[in-house]
Parts: sequence; C-alpha cells; structure tokens
Amino acid sequence: MLKPLRHLLCSAALVAVVLSAASAAGARTPAVIVTDAGTDIDDSWAIALAIRSPELDLKLVLTDAGDTTYRAKVVARLLEAAGRSNVAIGVGEDVASKGETLETLAPWVAGYDLGKYPGKVRRDGIAALAELVAASDGPVTVIAIGPVPSLALAVKRFPALAPKCRFVGMYGSFDVGYGGGAPSPETYVRVDPAGFRTVLGAGWRDILLTPLDTCGSVGLAGERYHAIWSATGDPLLRELIESYCIFAPRQTWMTCDYFATRSTTLFDCVAVYLAYSEDLVEVETLTFDVDDAGFTRKSAHGAFKARVAMRWRNRDGFEAELAGRLLAP
Repeated sequence: MLKPLRHLLCSAALVAVVLSAASAAGARTPAVIVTDAGTDIDDSWAIALAIRSPELDLKLVLTDAGDTTYRAKVVARLLEAAGRSNVAIGVGEDVASKGETLETLAPWVAGYDLGKYPGKVRRDGIAALAELVAASDGPVTVIAIGPVPSLALAVKRFPALAPKCRFVGMYGSFDVGYGGGAPSPETYVRVDPAGFRTVLGAGWRDILLTPLDTCGSVGLAGERYHAIWSATGDPLLRELIESYCIFAPRQTWMTCDYFATRSTTLFDCVAVYLAYSEDLVEVETLTFDVDDAGFTRKSAHGAFKARVAMRWRNRDGFEAELAGRLLAP
C-alpha cells in the first residue's frame, strides 16, 4: 500500500516541476470564478484546483446566489489557507433562487471575520467584475460554477463585459443526466433558468460548457484520494478535507458516509480544467434551448449555441491530473 502512495506523491512532485515550467513558458490566463461555494462541496475543490493550476491567473472570485456574504466567507477561508489573499473577493447580489440553498459549511466559517481577510473584499462584486474586465489588456476567462443571478445582472448592467471574456461553465444535461441516467434538469440551470438564458445570450467571445454528460462522472478515490486525505501538512488540503467532513453530515440531498475514502462527484472541477485545456474531452458545437424546468435540449434551431464537452477521451487521466495538481502546491 505504501509503495503506490509514495509513487503517487513522487508523481505529484514531477507534475509540479512540469507545471512550473509550462507556466514560465507562456502567459497565464486572467480568470474569474463565479461560485455558490458553501452549498455543495465541489465548489471548494474547484477553487483549490484553480489555485493550483499555474496556467490560470485567478484575479477574482465572485460569490453568487443566496447569501453571498456567507459564501464569501467560505471562499476567503480557502484562499487564506492557500496563501492566496492576493485574489480579490466580490460579493454578489443576495438574489434568492429556487432549490437547495442549505449553508452546509456554516459551522466551518462561524468564527471567520470577513473584514479581516488580508486581501480585497468588494461588497459590490458586480462592479468589481466589470472593472477588472475593463482594465484587462486581453480576454478574461469567466469560470462559472453555480447559479448565475448576479452574473446575469452584471451582463445587463455592463453590456461591454461579455464581449471581452470567454465563458466556461458547468451547466446542462444533453444525453446523460444525474447518475448516468436520462437527461435531467441540471441544478445550476434549474434554479435560475432565466438568469442562465440571459448569460448565454450576452455575446461572449466563446462559450464552453461541461454538462452532466462529462462532469457527472468524476471524483477521486483509492490512493489518489488517500494522498489528499493524508496531506495534513498542506494548509489548503487540510482545510478542504476539514470542510468536507463538516459538509458530509449537514447536506440533505444524498447519503455521504464515505468521506474518509472518496470524494463526492466533483462536477465543478471539470469547468476549471476546461479553462486551461480541452485535451482530455471531446468537444462538439451544439445549438439548444433552455426551458423553464431547467432542461437543456438540443435543437437545430435552438436559441443558444455553445461548444460542449460531450464525452471523455480520458477521464482517468483527468482524475490523475486533478490529484497531482492538488498535491503539488
């Protein structure tokens, strides 16, 4: 058992060297994450992946949907643990959305003072996003991993924002739904279909989505997960696992009694991956409609068009890369 674990950790060290060289060789992509961190735990894993992906220059995390100040505390604690308080936090509008809004990590941030976050906290997160994009010399990649009421307000209030950005998001279900079954109303779309339609129609330079067809089947288990569970000397991973242990008994939509041996489904991590690479997925250009129930339905004459990661070329390769990046600060 120990030999494979040592091999994985050595591989992680090699990944760190390779990624450092890759980062030095090319310009990093300015990126913003729009998240509902603090409900499902996969947002926290995705933020950790973004922090540890040297291709991405994470500038701002915008909290969206529900109690956005609570969500900002979750983000702030993660960023501070990672030593990344150079990343600004934008607090989105407190727009209620349909569906699950349980504050699963409330005990984890109960004593956290957002006012003492070492970096910038912008109470008008929408304005912070618009200012960042306007000041950028090149395109900004917006990575959206949650319902988007604040982002929808942003593209309405600042029409010049979207044309300067790529939009990469975890949304939809086309041929595959939850659990590998029939197409489903994917949660982020279902809780705010009107907002999602507004965002899709905003005139982005590019739209790239991971629907349940690809993101609904990923996670970490076995030696990969054990290495992260055991990385108690890494402040970011220690906080990630601690928050996962708090999340597991507090969430209400699944049985999560396996947190010591594997992750939940890490939907949002795939969106972060697509912000820097498409090598491990098969991408198709689709036209589709978004109905009020939250279904994304293919249609030759659909109102929306996007590039969509419909299938994996190498899902195991992605999961290996995910573990390696998280273990290679």
